Amino acid sequence: MKAYLAGPDVFLPHAVAHAAAKIAICARYGIIGRAPVGDEIGDLSGLTADAAWRAIYQKDIAMMGDCDIIIANLTPFRGASADAGTLVELGWFLGRGKPVFGYSNTAALFGARSRAQVAKMPDPVNGLMIEDFGLPDNLMIAGATSYPEGLGVIVPPDGTDRAFDALDIFEICVAQATQVKSKSV
Repeated sequence: MKAYLAGPDVFLPHAVAHAAAKIAICARYGIIGRAPVGDEIGDLSGLTADAAWRAIYQKDIAMMGDCDIIIANLTPFRGASADAGTLVELGWFLGRGKPVFGYSNTAALFGARSRAQVAKMPDPVNGLMIEDFGLPDNLMIAGATSYPEGLGVIVPPDGTDRAFDALDIFEICVAQATQVKSKSV
């Protein structure tokens, strides 16, 4: 089974090493992990910014097409919710009927994070409702990771936030995804 390892991890200063650690964790569970960094993307030097982003997009789409599942890092990124690019990738898998798995290193629920964000950066219109269903993220993200065979967003079971690049919750997600997939085969 091949897993596309999505997430804003690609922006880490140590993205290639971080991806290698995730790929090694996947291998321990019999999964071939593929992350959109390093050799998977290739050398973009010499390309214009326009050519580079288009090349990355095409390579990501091809890589996703080659994978059976997605394991997405849904840890909030530059806001109260998951990374926008990761959510596009999650939707791509969902739209093709491929299993979607996700995790977050953040224990705080989406409603609380949204209120904290609005306190620092007010909404453009007063009185906008804050979605608060007691979920780890927006209800559509929770739904996408829950059906038909998902686990919901895996969060720290002890209620303690992890570092953005911590891998223990990722490993829990990989282990649980492996169990779900082995039952459906």
